[in-house]
Amino acid sequence: MEASPRRVTTPYEGTGVRPWDDGAPVPTPLVLHRTPVRPEWADYNGHMSESCYLLVFGDNSDAFFRFLGVGEEYRAAGHSLYTVETHLRNLREAVVGDPLVVTLRLLDHDAKRLHVFHEMRNGADDTVLATAEQMLLHVDMAAGRTAALPDELLRRLDAVRAAHSALPAPEAAGKPMGIRRSRTD
Repeated sequence: MEASPRRVTTPYEGTGVRPWDDGAPVPTPLVLHRTPVRPEWADYNGHMSESCYLLVFGDNSDAFFRFLGVGEEYRAAGHSLYTVETHLRNLREAVVGDPLVVTLRLLDHDAKRLHVFHEMRNGADDTVLATAEQMLLHVDMAAGRTAALPDELLRRLDAVRAAHSALPAPEAAGKPMGIRRSRTD
């Protein structure tokens, strides 16, 4: 008998995180995910591998989804949020055992899309290690296409966006990548 294939799981599957509370203020920014750098995340240079930065940001997104109410039951009903674009910036090295604290800000949203910005910090000295900017789509999984978010999720997103709009815009958000050339190049 062949073993069932393994799949990527997040630390929040089946557990949830801090649930939405209509009476509670929305933290600015949200801090929903903390983790140490694991030994299996270290590469041949002795620090956290680039793919693992994205893994940690993905876990942070999953914590955010569950905070909003997008968990197993929501997906079983046929809808989910998919990442369609990511801009990842690696700024500093992280090594095994470093405590990571990951924040999330909702920069914008509409009926089908969310624009989020993550920041990964070293929990010991508050150094910014990496950032990730992402565009997410709300999807009807059976139809295989985008779908409008339900009113309840839009209401929650409106509250998050209102709280996060008081923060200054992240300097890195919306910046294109490229090689700057001087006139002498």
